[in-house]
Order: sequence, then C-alpha cells, then structure tokens
Amino acid sequence: MITNGKRWATRIAAASAALLGLTIAAAPASTAQARGATPKPDHVVIIMMENRGYNSIIGSSKAPYLNSLAKQGALFTKSTAITHPSEPNYLALLSGSTQGVRDDSCPHTFAADNLAHQLAASGASFVGYSEGLPKVGYTGCDTGDYARKHNPWVNFSDVPTSANQPYTSFPKDYTKLPTVAWVTPNLQDDMHDGSIQKGDAWLKKNVDGYVQWAKAHNSLLVITWDEDEDNGGNNSIPTIFAGANVKSGQYSEKINHYSVLRTLESAYGLAPLGAAANATPITDVWSGGAS
Repeated sequence: MITNGKRWATRIAAASAALLGLTIAAAPASTAQARGATPKPDHVVIIMMENRGYNSIIGSSKAPYLNSLAKQGALFTKSTAITHPSEPNYLALLSGSTQGVRDDSCPHTFAADNLAHQLAASGASFVGYSEGLPKVGYTGCDTGDYARKHNPWVNFSDVPTSANQPYTSFPKDYTKLPTVAWVTPNLQDDMHDGSIQKGDAWLKKNVDGYVQWAKAHNSLLVITWDEDEDNGGNNSIPTIFAGANVKSGQYSEKINHYSVLRTLESAYGLAPLGAAANATPITDVWSGGAS
C-alpha cells in the first residue's frame, strides 16, 4: 500500500523524469534549427581576386562572366574589404585578424588559429591551391607570377605543408575536393597585374564547370576581392555566392571578409575566430535558411 507521502514522491519523480525527457528531446531540434540558418555544404571553393572595386566589375562589359554569375547567385551590393593593401585582407578572411600586418611584407609565421586548422581539427579538410606555386609546400615569397602575400595559409604554423598545393593539383573530379578549397590565381589572372577581361576569362574557363556541378551537389562557390584600388572610398568590393541552396538576387546587408569567415564557421559548427565573432553569419541568401 502506498502512503500519501510516497504517492507524492512518486508523482514528483515521474514529473521530473518527464521534464528531463522533454529537455533531452528538445535539444536536437534546437541544434537542427541553428544548422538550418546556415546550410552545411559538402564543398566550398573560395576565390579571392585582386584590386578591383564593385563599380569596376558589376555592370561592366569587361566582366561578362562575373556579371552572369552575379545573376545566377547572390550578389552582395554593400560588401567591403577590411583594409589596404592586399595581404592583411587575406589574413583576415582566413583567421579573423590581420595579425598586425599592415603591408605586403614576406615572410611571416603565425601561431594563431585559422579556418584551415579549425576544419582539420573538426574532422573536415582544407587545401589551398595557388596558381604558379612551383611545388607542394613551397614557402618562398615569389616566383614568376606567384606571390606568397596572396597565399595566407602558408603563414600559419598549424597548417601542414600538404595543404599548400599548386593549382595544377585542383581535382578535375569535384567529388575529390576538400571540404573547403581556397584558390588563388596568379598575378596575371587575379586582376592584380592582368586586366579585368583576362581575370574574367580565367574564371569562366576554370570555375564555371564547378559552379554548374555545385548546384546539383550541395556545394558552394564564394568569389570576393581583397580590396578596391580602383576607386578608393569605402573599399567597396564585389562578393558573390553561387551554387546549391543559394537564392539568386541582390542583397544589401553590410558584409566584409569577417562576415564571410563567420558564415563558413557557422556552416561547419566552428567557433568564430577573432573579429569574426563580432560579425553576423549570412543567413538570408539560403533557400533552406533563415530569411
């Protein structure tokens, strides 16, 4: 026979167990909602072009492929770089900090955390592919049209040399791509020394196949610029997302390199690095994400 005291104890225990069960059951739903705001691509390819402002690219007859890509994907109309000159912007996108660099000096070695290391530590993968890099793991400052100042991952001591690859190693079979691949064209093809037309043609030849594949294979292309050297002013640059789950259109929120980094970290469940912690993940461009 159960006394009143025992009966109340039994009811309290049952209620506690039920509450605990609800709490445990609710956690996965919350996690799923958080992930839904920034979809998790199977692959991301990042390309950073050079020294051209938004108005020099968008709407220009010199860049027909880039403008077609902007119409296919998400074009950010208020995207800005972090600073001048080139190198600090590359470091900012990879590590959430310019690492105190204010010029294009070389070489540097940093012990700071970065997206490449974060991905590897989480069980994902990162490889940087540089056009003109003479061999895997090369650490020289320049050779031919290759410049280390545009290759940020080589500066971090926790990124293995195997992640520093020539562009000739970029997989033709896109299923063999790492989780995140960063492609750096050479000084002629990234618009630094070469023309807008030359860079646009290089992108059409080397990128369009991936873009079309990405749309059907849960993958993403991010194209941005290091800085605006054409018009100065507010350092306005083009940034375009294209691929799966991207809602085509123009987006007017203010973003920068830290916003892009934060978005990638959010997609893969990584802690935001440095100034990326103060940036907001981009969520309104996804067909399955928050609007």
